[in-house]
Amino acid sequence: MEKVLKGLVISGPTGVGKTHMSISLAKKIKADIISADSMQVYKKMDIGTAKITCEEMKGIKHYMLDVIEPDEDYSVGDFEKKVNKILKEKEEKSENIIIVGGTGLYIKAITDGFSFLPSKDRRIRKELEKKSMKELTDELKKLDEKTFNEIDLNNKVRLIRALEVCLLTGKKFSDLKTDNKKNNNYNFLKIFLTRNREEIYDRINKRVDEMKNKGLEHEARRIYTEYGHSKYKITAIGYKEFFNYFDGNISFEEAIEEIKKESRRYAKRQLTWFRKEKEYVMYNLSEKSEQEIEKEILEKWKNFK
Repeated sequence: MEKVLKGLVISGPTGVGKTHMSISLAKKIKADIISADSMQVYKKMDIGTAKITCEEMKGIKHYMLDVIEPDEDYSVGDFEKKVNKILKEKEEKSENIIIVGGTGLYIKAITDGFSFLPSKDRRIRKELEKKSMKELTDELKKLDEKTFNEIDLNNKVRLIRALEVCLLTGKKFSDLKTDNKKNNNYNFLKIFLTRNREEIYDRINKRVDEMKNKGLEHEARRIYTEYGHSKYKITAIGYKEFFNYFDGNISFEEAIEEIKKESRRYAKRQLTWFRKEKEYVMYNLSEKSEQEIEKEILEKWKNFK
């Protein structure tokens, strides 16, 4: 019989304070960290994704950062394969692991399993990429209303993938994606960190100002210049708004305000998504100190099997 090991998930909306707590916990339970952030897998996108620095890691090994180029396609399936390969190596050494991030689907693919959907089809993708956002959302509503109601309708990559699966299989993406297979032997204690909404929004606004001061415009400009037309495949918050500014469509101040607004909207979607996930233990950092919460998590970890 295969040995079941313990893993810890630290999730929560953007800007809530996951990074600091995860480093502290990793030291205490002697664990490496796997990032579950769909934007931090991209190289060169450091400031805008709030990627942890080497200094902030404090010697804790991190995986799944800087995996691919900014204009390359990357899916939850790609993430699942890579992370489960890492977990197999960890299993052999009986090592603890912490998954940290706010991309719910990435985390779920590891903790609950992943449905093996058809591979990308270049011909179908090419046709779908020509369509407007309205055409894509209308088509998805017609083919799979459940996915239409759940998906981020502003994310063209996700819309195209959902439609691609429907068109390739003749079935609904929402039905296929629930047929999951878990490919690791870890049981996960799932923690969700939150704060009162106004505090989250205030932290996001301040964080965007910090990104601006650290040189986000310069980082975005470098990517804008380097990747030619393929840069428009990059839909990450903090970059697409600056691309719009570089194209002369909005002012610098409007770009910053858009980044704040889109980040707040993203946090709201994260809160909605994780609240539907029943296995998470929720802690509010507006109501309890980080030290208190950490102590409770360690107590749960000790008794978790």
